[in-house]
Amino acid sequence: MSTGVIIALIVVGIVVVVAAGVFAARTKPRGGRSLRSRFGPEYERVVARHDGDTKAAEQELTERVRRHGSLHTHELEPAARERYQARWAAAQERFVESPAEAVTEADLLIGALAKERGFPDGSRYDEQFEALSVHHGPHVHGYRRVHLAAHTHLDGAEANGAGGGTGTEELRAAMVEARALFEDLIGAGGQVGRRDRTDEAADRATDGTTTRHERTSPLKGRLAKGS
Repeated sequence: MSTGVIIALIVVGIVVVVAAGVFAARTKPRGGRSLRSRFGPEYERVVARHDGDTKAAEQELTERVRRHGSLHTHELEPAARERYQARWAAAQERFVESPAEAVTEADLLIGALAKERGFPDGSRYDEQFEALSVHHGPHVHGYRRVHLAAHTHLDGAEANGAGGGTGTEELRAAMVEARALFEDLIGAGGQVGRRDRTDEAADRATDGTTTRHERTSPLKGRLAKGS
């Protein structure tokens, strides 16, 4: 074999190795700032759950990206979007008379909507939540909160025979926070919940003395005041 051929083979080998390294670097989930940016507040919650062990938390989040990062979702058809918007609006209206039922419906609705978008089935909540956290990290906590509130109420109702274990204020805050993820999943043109429906309904359910001025003030301000 001539010297020229040997050199050519060496060059080709180097090119292949470099290309493989670049591909691996691009597809491998990166930690630190990359994970913080992708997961938003979920990053800090996982770190806290690992008692401040950043390395363990980033290993968990990196594993989530490995499992669900390549998941392909699809947009909703206009008719499906309208159907989900109508269901969410109905759940908001129901909050006035039955906050617990409204939150349970919101939990089920987000699970069904996520499944229709291409995420794992809502009956496998943990798996679905992890996949959602990879693609909707900044807002996924709303789903966790409404799911926990719904199931805490159901467990409390079974234990107490009726009442339920979650206060109305917690149910209201859970449903309001879950709306951000719902709007993310609805997609383009999917802003939902007029202020006078979602928030006034919640106000009437939690405080019969709320003034009209308070009902028209920003929702986040009221949550901060009540926390």
